[in-house]
Amino acid sequence: MRESGILQPVFSLPSKFGIGCFSREAYEFVDFLEKSGVGFWQILPVGPTGFGNSPYQPFSAFAGNPYFIDPEKLIEEGYLTWDEAGGFFFGSDQEKVDYGALYENRSSLLKIAFSRFEQKLGSDAQLKKEYHAYTKKESFWLEDYALFTAIKQNQDQKSWQDWEEGYKKRTPGALAKAGKEFAEDIAFAMFVQFMFDRQLKSLHAYAAGKNVKIIGDLPFYVSLDSADVWSHPEVFCMDRDLKPTLVAGCPPDAFSRDGQLWGNPLYDWNRLKKDGFDWWVRRIERNYEFYDVIRLDHFHGFESYYAIPYGAENAREGEIRKGPGMDLFKALKAALPQVCTEDFVGTQPPRGSGEKPRKVLPMIAEDLGNNTPENEKLLYDSGFPGMKVLQYAFTSWDSYYVSHKHLTNSVVYTGTHDNTPLRAWVEEINEGERDFARRYINSLNTDYGAFVWDMIREAYSSVADLCIVPLTDYLTLGREARINMPGSSDGNWQWRLRPNFLSDELSGSIRKMTEIYGRIPVKKTEDE
Repeated sequence: MRESGILQPVFSLPSKFGIGCFSREAYEFVDFLEKSGVGFWQILPVGPTGFGNSPYQPFSAFAGNPYFIDPEKLIEEGYLTWDEAGGFFFGSDQEKVDYGALYENRSSLLKIAFSRFEQKLGSDAQLKKEYHAYTKKESFWLEDYALFTAIKQNQDQKSWQDWEEGYKKRTPGALAKAGKEFAEDIAFAMFVQFMFDRQLKSLHAYAAGKNVKIIGDLPFYVSLDSADVWSHPEVFCMDRDLKPTLVAGCPPDAFSRDGQLWGNPLYDWNRLKKDGFDWWVRRIERNYEFYDVIRLDHFHGFESYYAIPYGAENAREGEIRKGPGMDLFKALKAALPQVCTEDFVGTQPPRGSGEKPRKVLPMIAEDLGNNTPENEKLLYDSGFPGMKVLQYAFTSWDSYYVSHKHLTNSVVYTGTHDNTPLRAWVEEINEGERDFARRYINSLNTDYGAFVWDMIREAYSSVADLCIVPLTDYLTLGREARINMPGSSDGNWQWRLRPNFLSDELSGSIRKMTEIYGRIPVKKTEDE
C-alpha cells in the first residue's frame, strides 16, 4: 500500500456561512480528492470548541461542533428558509473565520430550525424513529453533554468548577431540577448533536463512495471545563471536592526554564485499567463512527507523562510517570474487533520479511519530539505508523526526519497544522538549512514556489507508505495561511480557503505526482 492524503480542516473550507462546514463545498472537496488520485482527507478534531477556539480543547470528547452543521441542508429539509439564514451575520472575511460572529448568531439560527424539528418530530414517524434510535445509542455521553451545556448556559458560561454546589457535584436533586427547568435547552443540545451526526456521517459515506478515507485527530487530553470531567470525574485524578490533584504539562528544558504548565486534568490510569479502560473504549468507538483512521495526538503520553501538582505556579515541581502503554491498546483492540483492519499502513510487515499482514486499529501515532527508546518500543509494539515531518529534516546532517531514515510503516508530512506553510518555511529558514535542503532534494529551483513543489515531490518519493500534504502547501501559500501557532492564542484556527480556488490544473498536477510515485488508491470491489 502506497497512498497520499491532504490535510485540510473542515473549518478551513469555503462556505456561505462564515466557517467551513458539511456543506456542498465539503462534497466538492471530496470530488477534488478523488480526481487528484488522493485517498485520504485529514480533517483535524471536530469537537465543540471553547475559549481560544482550539479543536484540541473541546467541551466534549464525544460531541460534535455545532458550527459544522450546514444551514443549507437544514433549508433543503424544511427547517429553515433562505431569508432566515441570510438574516444573520457570520462574518465578512472569506479568508478568515469570525468566531465572535458565529458565537453571537449561529445558535440563534439553529434554534429556529429546532422549533420546526420539534413540530415535525410529532408527525413524522420515520424521523421520530431515527431520532430516538440515535439518542438511545449515544446515551452514554449525550444526556450528560446536553445537561452540561444547558446548565453552563444558565450559569453565564462559567466553568463547571464555579457552578453552585448541587450542579457541580451532580447531586440527584439538583440534576432533576435542572432537567425540568432547562428541558428546552437540553432538547436543543440533543437536536444539534443529532443534526451534526447525520451530516458528518452523510459526508463520510459520500467520501467512502469516492474511495476517500477520512483521518480525524484525537486530542490526548481533555479540557478541565468539559462535560467529560464533570460527568466522569472518576476517570481523572480528582479529589473529593472535584478539584484536580495533578495536571498536565512538560518539564523544564533548554527552551523553557520553568517548563510548560498546560493545566489539563490527568487520567487516573490505574483506575481506568481496573474496568478495562471502558471510558477510552467508548471514546475510540465513538470516533470511529466519524473517521476511518484516528491520528493519536501526543502519542508519547501513552508511554509516560509529566504530572504537576494542581495549583503549582510552574512546571518545575512535576514528575514523570508511566502511562498505560500496550495495556490500553490491547484492551482497545480486544473491545473493538469490528474496526480492526488489514488494509492500513500499520498492517504491513517489513518488505521481504515473509510475515503476513496483521489486523490493527487504523491509527497514526503523533510521535514527534521526544524519541526515547521507550517511546520507540511502544510505537513498534503497537504497530501504528509514526510521523516524519520534512520541515524538521534539515536542521542537522543526522536529523531523525531526513528521507533516507524513513520507514515504510510511517506517514511522511511536508508539515502539519502546527507548522508554518511550506512556502513561508522556505523563505524564513536560515541560509544553511535552505542550502542543505536544496542539495539533499537536488532542487535547482531558485523560485520559492517551485522549491515548495520540489519538497512535496520529496515527500511523495519517500518509502513511507502514506504521504500527507497540507492543502496550503499545494497552493504555495505563505504565513497568512498558517492554521495554528503553538504557544500563541492569537489568530489561530481561522484560515479559510477562498471560494472556487481549487482548479483542474492543480488537481492534474497532484494526480501526476500520485501516479509517478505509485500512490493512487486501489478501489475495492463490492466483494471485498
